[in-house]
Amino acid sequence: MNNRFVRQFGTHAQPLATALRFLTLLPWPTSPATSTTQDITRVIAWFPVVGLIIGLLLVPVGWLAGTVWDAGVRAAGIVIVWGIITAGLHLDGLSDTFDAVMSWRSRERKLAIMRDSHVGAMGVLAVVAVLLLKFVWLQASGDDWWRAVMLAPIWGRWAQVYGLHWFPSARSDGMGHAFQSQTGGRRSFCAATAAALLITISVAPLSGIVAGLLVWGSVLLLANWWNRSLGGLTGDTYGALCEISEVVVLATLAA
Repeated sequence: MNNRFVRQFGTHAQPLATALRFLTLLPWPTSPATSTTQDITRVIAWFPVVGLIIGLLLVPVGWLAGTVWDAGVRAAGIVIVWGIITAGLHLDGLSDTFDAVMSWRSRERKLAIMRDSHVGAMGVLAVVAVLLLKFVWLQASGDDWWRAVMLAPIWGRWAQVYGLHWFPSARSDGMGHAFQSQTGGRRSFCAATAAALLITISVAPLSGIVAGLLVWGSVLLLANWWNRSLGGLTGDTYGALCEISEVVVLATLAA
């Protein structure tokens, strides 16, 4: 019976483990590689839960920093650890996205720029702006900083799920295309949305829902812009959607 329970638990936890390994640097136990449409669908549905785990890790960081230093140091510490946990994955996507879409070149050239490992001026500006805004709005959120830290990663990863389900892929290859082409209908989107809403209602019912609506509006505008510019979305744009959505949540809860 115990062995059966362990096997069942491992089966259900595997999509979460895969999502954690893909989106963070957390030392989660190795699980088999995702290989089927059903597996990928289940992984995507867990994205907001990965955001919750990131938030739960950031809250103690903020609490410890706040007991020794002021709100500014706390905000800086959170932003730094935030980037470390995610290995800068989404910041890299943000940089590549703005280097491409702000170049005003052909679609093919923009996609080539996104594959280039070099960082341009617009990419640097986008990353600096996002990090600075995160710091400022975390500092301005006062006693509600922990609510902002909890909800921002959740809605950031929900934004990725939204982009995956509702917009086409700009490429016929790559990790972004692999996820986008195997989302398996709207079931995983509904599961991810339900998880984000339930957690939000438990943490900040009013301001959290407002933040979620603003994230939805922001993602809709950005994804439509990038869809027209690039002919679809890519793995880099999913990262950019995540980072910008996190800023939107922080700004809303600080207001």
